[in-house]
Amino acid sequence: MSGLDYEKAGVSIRKGDDFARFIKGIPSKAVSKGLGGFAGGAALDLRGYREPVLLSTTDGVGTKLLVAKKLGRYDTVGIDLVAMSVNDLVVCGARPMQFLDYIACGKIDEGVLHAVIEGVVAGCEQASCELTGGETAEMPDLYGPEDIDLAGFAVGIVEKNKMLPRLDGMEEGDLVLGMPSAGVHSNGHSLARKAVDPEDLETWRELLVPTKIYVRELLELITTGRVLGAAHITGSGLGGNVERVIPRGLRASFAWDWEVPPIFAKIQTGGGIGDEEMRSVFNMGIGMAVIAKREEAEGLVDIAASKGIALFRAGELVRG
Repeated sequence: MSGLDYEKAGVSIRKGDDFARFIKGIPSKAVSKGLGGFAGGAALDLRGYREPVLLSTTDGVGTKLLVAKKLGRYDTVGIDLVAMSVNDLVVCGARPMQFLDYIACGKIDEGVLHAVIEGVVAGCEQASCELTGGETAEMPDLYGPEDIDLAGFAVGIVEKNKMLPRLDGMEEGDLVLGMPSAGVHSNGHSLARKAVDPEDLETWRELLVPTKIYVRELLELITTGRVLGAAHITGSGLGGNVERVIPRGLRASFAWDWEVPPIFAKIQTGGGIGDEEMRSVFNMGIGMAVIAKREEAEGLVDIAASKGIALFRAGELVRG
C-alpha cells in the first residue's frame, strides 16, 4: 500500500504553482513584474509630497460569492474585491498604489480561479493600482470542493494635510452629494438572497453586477479643494456610513428623492422589507457620498458634469 502524500490529502502543489504562473502571465500593467516572491512592493515616487502618509485597508466580498456560485460565474467578484478596499482608501483622500488578494478554497478549480484573478486585475486597472502579491490556500478539510472565499488588501498614499475628512470645516447646512451606485454592490447579500425568488435568474444576475470603483472620479473631485469628506456606502447604508465622516453633534438628513435602481424594489417587495431596514442595509442607489459647503456644492456638481461624473444633491447636515 502506498503512503500518503499532499496530493492524496487533497492539496495540489502543482495546480497552485500553475495558478501562480497564470497570474504572472496576465498581460496587464496592473500585474507586478515581481509577483511570486515572498513579498511584493513598488517604488515610491514621493515628488510633490512633503508629509506622505501610507494608508492600508482590507475587506472581502461576503456572501455575494454564493450568488456567483449559484450562477456559475466568477468573472466579476474580483472587481468587487478590489473595489471594496480601494474605495475605502480614496474616501481618505489616498491614491491606491498596491493590492494583494487572498483566495481560500476547498479545491483548486482553474476555471474559477482564473476568472476571479482576471477580475482582480481588471479592478486594479480601473483603480490605477498594481497587483503586487497574494496567497491561494487550498484547504479541503475546511472548505467544500466548490467553496471559495476572498479577502483583499490595499495600500495607498496621501499628503498628510490633504487627508479626508476635514471635520473642522464642516457645519450645519453643508450638503451631502451622491454618486450613483451600480446596484447592490457587495453588501446586504445575506438579506437580498433570501428575498429574491431562487428561479428568477435575471434578478440574481443583477445581484452580481460588480461594485463601482470610484477612485478616478473621486480623486478628480478632491483636486477641486471643495470636498470636505467622502463616505463609501457599504454595510449600515447611507446614514451609517456618512456618520463616520462627520463631526459629533451633526447628522445627515436625506431627501430620498433620487432615482433608485429597480433591483432594490425587487428585493424589498420579494422580502416584504420595510423602508427603514432597506435604508440601513443597502446603498439604495448611492455608492459614494461627498460632503461640500452649501455655497460650493452647486459649482462642484457643475465641475463633475463637465468631467462626465454623475453627482447630485442627496441631503444636508443638520443638528442632532
